[in-house]
Amino acid sequence: MLSRILVCEELPLMREGLHTLLDALPDIDVLASTESRMETLRLARTRRPDVVLIGVSEVASAVRLVRSLGDEARPPRTVPGSVVFHGRGDDRGVAELLRAGTRGLLNRDATSAEVIATTRAVARGRAAVGPDVVDSLVDWFRNGASPRPDPGPEAGSLTGRERQVLALVGQGLSVDDIAGDLYIGVSTVRTHLHRIRHKVGLRDRAQLVAFAYRTGLVSHVA
Repeated sequence: MLSRILVCEELPLMREGLHTLLDALPDIDVLASTESRMETLRLARTRRPDVVLIGVSEVASAVRLVRSLGDEARPPRTVPGSVVFHGRGDDRGVAELLRAGTRGLLNRDATSAEVIATTRAVARGRAAVGPDVVDSLVDWFRNGASPRPDPGPEAGSLTGRERQVLALVGQGLSVDDIAGDLYIGVSTVRTHLHRIRHKVGLRDRAQLVAFAYRTGLVSHVA
């Protein structure tokens, strides 16, 4: 079966290389390649790829894009598998990407064979990570990685999107910045903030920031 692939890569040489490498394979069709996360979401809605390859400089941005791809998928649409390229040494970032729903992880210096094998595996619905990623995760957990903070019962009534908005507030982002990062309208952000304050009984932005830190939500995307 032909696998439909979308490439989102900030670096032009890497983007062109991935497009050329994968499109030459008989079982893969590269639908498009872009550097824009917003364009990636638009193409994912209209072209419905099986896999999205993501190469962005900030792990937090990659996490938000992976989550947004999941949020955009509504029946009968299925969530495309995400393969993310990342830099070495960011073990916590790797863990956050996996929690966000990433199905494939590769270092920036992955070989062509690793890229092809990982893309094919994710297209078949499997998870796949490069050998260096496995080694770094094993070392991280052996060295005493702390468990994921528990948001606790106070945050239990919040939806996934509301938690994303609250986490970004905790990082100091403005309403406009949050709208841009999550690819939603400013009015939608304000609605989410109103609902959050109502659900957990908070009055202002300062209390929202304190609540985000207290529940551990900030560390989930930072």
